[in-house]
Amino acid sequence: MQLFKSKLKKISENEFEIPREGDMKVPGKIFMNEKLLETIEDKTIQQIMNVATLPGIVGHSIAMPDAHMGYGCCVGGVLAIDIKEGCISPGAIGYDLNCGMRLLKTNLEREQVTTKIKDLLNQIFRRVPCGVGKGGDIKLSREQFDEVLMKGARWAVENGMGDEEDLIYCEESATHKDAKPEFVTQSAYKRGKAQLGSLGAGNHFLEIQYVDKVFDNKVAETFGLRENQVVIMIHCGSRGTGHQVCSDYLRMIEKEMPEIMKSLVDRELAYAPIDSELGKKYYGAMCACANYAWCNRHIIGYNIRESFKSVFPDVEVKTVYDVAHNLGKIEEHIVNGEKRELLVHRKGATRSFPKMRPELPDAYKEVGQPVIIPGSMGTSSYVLVGGEKSMEISFGSTAHGAGRVMSRRKAKEDFDAQTITNELESRDIHIKSASFRGIVEEAPGAYKDVDEVVKVSDALGIGKLVARLKPMGVIKG
Repeated sequence: MQLFKSKLKKISENEFEIPREGDMKVPGKIFMNEKLLETIEDKTIQQIMNVATLPGIVGHSIAMPDAHMGYGCCVGGVLAIDIKEGCISPGAIGYDLNCGMRLLKTNLEREQVTTKIKDLLNQIFRRVPCGVGKGGDIKLSREQFDEVLMKGARWAVENGMGDEEDLIYCEESATHKDAKPEFVTQSAYKRGKAQLGSLGAGNHFLEIQYVDKVFDNKVAETFGLRENQVVIMIHCGSRGTGHQVCSDYLRMIEKEMPEIMKSLVDRELAYAPIDSELGKKYYGAMCACANYAWCNRHIIGYNIRESFKSVFPDVEVKTVYDVAHNLGKIEEHIVNGEKRELLVHRKGATRSFPKMRPELPDAYKEVGQPVIIPGSMGTSSYVLVGGEKSMEISFGSTAHGAGRVMSRRKAKEDFDAQTITNELESRDIHIKSASFRGIVEEAPGAYKDVDEVVKVSDALGIGKLVARLKPMGVIKG
């Protein structure tokens, strides 16, 4: 029996509301169509309701079209907290801090790359370490580590990797100004000191793609995208650094704030008041981990560029955009006609700002922010642009991917790595992975239909369709 699903009230074709009850301070809202709603777990709806009990929450507790059960807060969750009276919750931001997306564009056509795809995958696989716990060639002292935490991707540019143009086309210019490296724990340093420039495992990937279809010619031209063009998508985050910071601060909250722990409807939603010493420390550490992630994706992007040059000496590889998910951001939003400063928690959700926002690069101000939504392995991915309605109904946010419908354990029971590899090869999609486990856990059948996810975003106006990308080669951890 789906107790919580029965509480949903249909507002429109793509919106469902969960009315307030019990300790909920705001209603819940789910952005899905009927087809996607069939995939949502009852536990996910319960988590949306639980998040609505957090102090300082405003508007709605929101679930994006790709939402599924997570730790405390569902993946695909968005909540906005008033910074004067609210809290910061590590579980509502996510373990892999600033897990995010970077999209690179080339001046190559699909036909040029088709015969060289295996060479490219081998070159990238050699330069970008992949897999559980794998580190790279960069070994950081604590002083260097703190420089990365403070400077973000600028550290990489200063050390000969990438250029200034790469930084322009990143959220926050790939350097979060509120970073406080001194609040990143020693255990996080130990985990992350040798992982910079590495992909990791799980759902992280590198994918060589081509632009299959353009939906909006003006915006695509602004982003530098055209049909049949080869692009590269990067999905990874802050590696062990961010995960350890989340774990360490959750333990600190449990130890130092027992009264808060007693009051929670779910211990996984442990929080600290934003204006508390511990809340400020976590926020500063989180921003520092965001910088590590931006630097990590930047170095991977640089090594992909070098890999392409080794196969195509005259190639141009440029950054379209780099955007975070799993991050808390202080932003101004209108709530009930009043401008308020909010800490927007995005967990498995991406920022989706419309045109003329001051945060955007000058070249994109006339159209809006690029939004990068990957599909599951072997399916289409999409580029969207921030929609005007996002500021009105979703705190400037949209979905971040396809979203799981099956646990990794279940995927390992149901799928076979060789069968998946053979099926992809039959469609001229080549895969290279550090493990069979990485292939099986990320099987296409373990995910929602990304076409439906972006359809909802586009229909709601929170992220408008720009281009569809199709895979040519995939690298998994």
